[in-house]
Amino acid sequence: MQLFAGATHVAVLVTSGQATQLPVLPQTGELIFGIIAIAILYVIVQKKVVPNLEKAYADRTAAIEGGMHKAEQAQQEAQGALEQYKAQLAEARLEASRIRAEAQEQGAAIIADLRGHAQVEANRIAEAAHKQIEAERQQAVVSLRAEVGRLSTELASRIVGESLHDEARQSGIVDRFLAELERGDARPEPVGQDA
Repeated sequence: MQLFAGATHVAVLVTSGQATQLPVLPQTGELIFGIIAIAILYVIVQKKVVPNLEKAYADRTAAIEGGMHKAEQAQQEAQGALEQYKAQLAEARLEASRIRAEAQEQGAAIIADLRGHAQVEANRIAEAAHKQIEAERQQAVVSLRAEVGRLSTELASRIVGESLHDEARQSGIVDRFLAELERGDARPEPVGQDA
């Protein structure tokens, strides 16, 4: 058995002296027509389909790369916004601590001012109270002198038996007696002894 094939030759099977053509192999005309059809189809695919596929691939690649670029850009913008937010937050915290310190200083100044005013007011009230007490003491002293003078005059009138109601005399005697008492010069005389 012998098998012979070529581009221009048709394979022939030789069996018992007779040559027969193989049923699987096409005829030469069909083979040429198939090669030309495949070449035309190849050219059409190469000229029309492949550029469209390459264009679609390039567009898809550009879209993906553009999306990645946009994503990177958005990530950088987000990072910048985060840093800006952190900086603003730190600045706000610094401002809040400054305001808090100022408020504490102002509060301390207000408290000191109020204490000063309260002290001044307390001193004024105390001074007014002292003046009022002194005035009331003076009034009490005057009232007591008058009362003591009246009682002593009445008592002396009863003891002596004559009226000592002369106003000038009474006032002079009482004032002199009280002055001696205040100085400590007046000594009571023992009762029942004649001088």
